[in-house]
Amino acid sequence: MKIAYQGIAGSYSESCAKHMYPGIETISCKTFDECFEKATLDSNIRAIIPESNKTTGNIGVEYLIFKYRLNIYEEFFFPINHNLIGLRGSKLKDIKNVYSHAQALSQASEFLKKNNLSANVRADTAGSAKYIAEVQDKTKGAIASKLSAEIYNLEILKKNIQDDDNNYTRFLIMGKDIIQPEVDKDKYITSFLFKLRDKPAALYSALSGFAINGVNMTKLQSFPEKNSFSSFFFLCDIDGHLDEKKIKSSLEELAFHCEDMHVLGVYKAHKFREKKN
Repeated sequence: MKIAYQGIAGSYSESCAKHMYPGIETISCKTFDECFEKATLDSNIRAIIPESNKTTGNIGVEYLIFKYRLNIYEEFFFPINHNLIGLRGSKLKDIKNVYSHAQALSQASEFLKKNNLSANVRADTAGSAKYIAEVQDKTKGAIASKLSAEIYNLEILKKNIQDDDNNYTRFLIMGKDIIQPEVDKDKYITSFLFKLRDKPAALYSALSGFAINGVNMTKLQSFPEKNSFSSFFFLCDIDGHLDEKKIKSSLEELAFHCEDMHVLGVYKAHKFREKKN
C-alpha cells in the first residue's frame, strides 16, 4: 500500500501518514484532485485527506469527496504542532518575515503578533520551509512541521507556537475499494452523501428518522451542487455501524426523501472522540 498526500515532503499530511503507518511509502501530489485521482485509479494507493481542523474549521475538500466518492477506511485526529523554523544558526530575534499556509498563519496569529512578525501567505507549510532553505536569508522563517525542518536541514527556533495547544486536524484515509468492518463492540462512524428531492420541509422530513431511531448525528454540512445556487448536497456523519438496525432504519427513511444518496464508508471512531474537547 502507498499513501498519496497533497503538498511536498514534510507536509502535515505526510507527517500524519508516517505516524499512522511507520515506514509507508508516500506519494507527493500537487493538488487534492491529484490525490483523489491516484486513489481512484489504483487500489494499492490510498489518499490521506485533511477534512477539518478544530481551530479553523473545514478544509474545503467536500466537493472532491462528492466528485470522487471514494470509500472512507479510517479517520485519524492528528495534533498539529506548529514550529517556527529558520536557517541553522539563526535566532528568533533575527526573524522579520514568516511564511506559511494561510491556516497555519491564522492558527499561530497570537505568536506572530506578540513577536511583531510579518505574516506572508504561501501555498503550503512544507513549501514554505523549502523556500526558507532556498533563499538562505536569516530574516525569513516558516511555520511548518518538525518533519519539514528535518527534510530541509533547518532549525526549529520555537516549538508549539499554535494559539491552541489542543490543535487537531481530522484526516481521512480513502480508497477505491469498498471495505466494511464487521460490527463488534467498537464504536463506529457511518459517513454518507445525500441530495434531497425538491419539496417543502424536505430536510426536516428526511432527518426525522434519525431522531425517531435515536441516532446521533455528529456532522451535517451542506454544499452547492456544481453550477447551482439552489441545489445542495449534504455530507453527514452519524454514530453507529451500517449493520445496526437503528442505522438501517434511519437510512431507509432518509432514502425515501432523496434524489441521490451514497454511503461513503463505515469505520471505527477514533479514540480522540472520547475526549472532552
